[in-house]
Amino acid sequence: MELDDLKYHLQNKLANDHAGRSDNDIASLLNRKTISLTEKLQKNLWFEIVCSILVVIGFFAISFVTSYASVRIYFRVFGLLSLGFIGLLFFLLKRTKTLSATALPVKSNLQTIVKIMEEFIKRYFQFTMALIPICIVFAFILMYTDNQRIAAADHLAKNRFNHSWKVIAFVLVYFTALATGVYYFTKWYLRKLYGRYVQQLKECIGELEEEEK
Repeated sequence: MELDDLKYHLQNKLANDHAGRSDNDIASLLNRKTISLTEKLQKNLWFEIVCSILVVIGFFAISFVTSYASVRIYFRVFGLLSLGFIGLLFFLLKRTKTLSATALPVKSNLQTIVKIMEEFIKRYFQFTMALIPICIVFAFILMYTDNQRIAAADHLAKNRFNHSWKVIAFVLVYFTALATGVYYFTKWYLRKLYGRYVQQLKECIGELEEEEK
């Protein structure tokens, strides 16, 4: 009986607390929450932009100091690809800032941000996984077409991979291990950096829809 009374009082308290707040108060609380989430997304986009810039600098630095043409081409090509990725990150950052600061309805803005970020996460993951075979094939093509042989690679090939089946087995094991590692790391990375905040924004949208009913 005491437990029933306690539940009753708790329900009344929650109902009274909610009733004591106007729709504007609730909207203000939700607005502060959504602003906090979008700011975290923007902060993480800045983090990735800075990291990407450092990667590009590293790639081009390697391409300028190496004496091997194949290595130089490899890092310059992927350095240029990374520059394009940085441009995309800046676009997302600008779009998120614009939608967060505009005076349009909050729910509409959040839905747009969620849609953009979900598409970005999806394409980011697909592009990352597609890069694995591209990088491996591109590296092999450059290695075999480069007249300037890399001594360490030639030595390894002669001593460890003197049979074709060994080369095939190594490539399969290497590709499988790399793809598995990149798959799980990218999933974790995207969720930590973007996914969890997108999910919380969805919850805010749900709360706003409840308030509108």
